[in-house]
Amino acid sequence: MTYARNSMPPTTAFTAVAARRNFGGKQQAESVDSSSTSPNPSATGSTNPPDKGKRDWPPQVRSYVQRSFADGNILPDVDRQEMEIKLKKIISQSVEEGTLTTVDWDNLPLPQVMIQDERSRTHNSHFPPLPSKQNGHSILTNEIKSNKRKSAEIESSDSTGGQSLPWRQFDDRESFESRLSYPDKRPRNGAGPDSAFSKSNQAPEARKKRFQGALAGTSSAASMRPWRSSTTHEVEPTEPKGPISGLCQDLEKKYFRLTSAPNPDTVRPLHVLEKTLDHLKKKWRREKKYPYICDQFKSLRQDLTVQRIKTSFTVDAYEIHARIALEEGDLSEYNQCQTQLRALYAQNLGGHPFEFLAYRILYFLHTSNRTDMNDVLADLTPTEKRHPAVKHALDARSALALGNYHRFFQLYLDTPNMGAYLMDMFVGRERLSALSAVCRGYKPDVRLRFVTEELGFDSDEDSARFICEHGAPHLLEERDGGVHLLTGKAPGFFDSALKAVSARPGLKVPT
Repeated sequence: MTYARNSMPPTTAFTAVAARRNFGGKQQAESVDSSSTSPNPSATGSTNPPDKGKRDWPPQVRSYVQRSFADGNILPDVDRQEMEIKLKKIISQSVEEGTLTTVDWDNLPLPQVMIQDERSRTHNSHFPPLPSKQNGHSILTNEIKSNKRKSAEIESSDSTGGQSLPWRQFDDRESFESRLSYPDKRPRNGAGPDSAFSKSNQAPEARKKRFQGALAGTSSAASMRPWRSSTTHEVEPTEPKGPISGLCQDLEKKYFRLTSAPNPDTVRPLHVLEKTLDHLKKKWRREKKYPYICDQFKSLRQDLTVQRIKTSFTVDAYEIHARIALEEGDLSEYNQCQTQLRALYAQNLGGHPFEFLAYRILYFLHTSNRTDMNDVLADLTPTEKRHPAVKHALDARSALALGNYHRFFQLYLDTPNMGAYLMDMFVGRERLSALSAVCRGYKPDVRLRFVTEELGFDSDEDSARFICEHGAPHLLEERDGGVHLLTGKAPGFFDSALKAVSARPGLKVPT
């Protein structure tokens, strides 16, 4: 049986499938069905929609874009991306409104200039406007600038034709609170644009209230306007600068701590102060009333300070007060005088610097202040070391550092000037230390006379009283026609007493 080869249509080895355009199976099946059932597009005569051509922009718009990106018009504070966004917005708005050919593109401000104008208006909406020159440009040609302050609603409606500007579409206070992690939900007392700055205004208001009435003779209106311009004709009263000249003629005046500017009517001039010092010295020798004399000296020192008098008379006044304070054991007033004397001595105004340098060294021995003592020793000059008073103080320091109580009490009995008043404040502590050393080195007892001579007592009665006052009467024993100290029965007794005293360096031990 034979078949004709051309009697059947040719068959293909594959089935035509349309190109896949998405990832869905349904669309693929529909594509297959449509490919098998839809006629050939060429047969039906249908064609694809033509592509949209490029828009033909007016030459004025092209020139405006070129001027925007010109090197001479680039502003450093406006970046390129922000300028491109603004440029697209301007052109798109003109296309939507149909004013692409009617806008005067040659005189329209460049987008970077518009961005600067928007920033300045946003800044001026928060802060009072400062006087500046206008640049003569506006955002749009039909926008009118006004120097008067308007409300946000009127200004936005007038300038944008009913559409609010982007930076005025929200409240400033709300925008600030929206940036906080925990915004304050409490109701505010104020309302309106000024309420956002209520907290910042509280600080200057509080400062104004503190200084109200501080200056005598000023009006309330003047005191309430400390920020007013200097061009006003009102004169602000100011406190006098520089030293004042006293007018008071009284020799005696009570001391009052100053709480305001000094009054010249209550301050004594220099020639009156010189008479006052002579009067106080005579009165001290005659009456010996330290509280009254101390008050008068403090008043005298205050008058010297407010008038800025720094002469040899000032040095004399401070030295006399310091000596009287030492005599009465008033270390507080002595320290105040000593501090001022150091500054006065540095100006070479005379006085007795070597004497008070020795007092400083002895004072540091009393307070056991090793830091300041080292500073003093480092600053000593060869001339100062050779002075008798300074040399005596240095020898006392060396004897204590070496534990040579025999040498120390010899120096104590031969103290120059008024250094004995300072040594009296800590000699009791050093006698306890010496007694502790005697009890360790002499056994089983020593004669009380030995203790009196070695520790610098005036008599055996004074040494026995000192031992009894520190709780050791049982260590004294009379025999062989004298009094003996039983050192063998006092192991560590005076050590414990010394520790109690050393714990309080400022404590005056009975001598």
